[in-house]
Amino acid sequence: MTISETAMAFFDACETGKGWDTCKAYCQERATFTCQADALADISTIEGYSGWTAGILTPIPDGHYNLTSFSTDHERNIVTATAVFHGHQTGDGGPVPPTGNEVATDYVYIMEFEGEKIARMTKIWNDGHALKQLGWA
Repeated sequence: MTISETAMAFFDACETGKGWDTCKAYCQERATFTCQADALADISTIEGYSGWTAGILTPIPDGHYNLTSFSTDHERNIVTATAVFHGHQTGDGGPVPPTGNEVATDYVYIMEFEGEKIARMTKIWNDGHALKQLGWA
């Protein structure tokens, strides 16, 4: 599998809420995660992040992504994916009772590979904007 294929398989598994049990096949054992967003400030591993993405589908059960860009930088062993996450808060489990509000939030995954697996991932995301759309902030 190429790093592009691995990154796409990981991205889809992560964004569709498959959790760490599926995502770990594409990652180094202690793969790290960073994001300059308050909602994800306490998460420092991809394992933790993949759990968070699985959990967000409880309050937003129709959550899904629209992939807008996907590219591989072979010289640096980095794959980037840009997407828009869409959904409605109709399920329980959010910080407030279901609002029915819709979210459409842009984000980027920057996946850094060591060998054939992801060693580090950075997410670029404006969580404040997304939380306001949902009525959570």
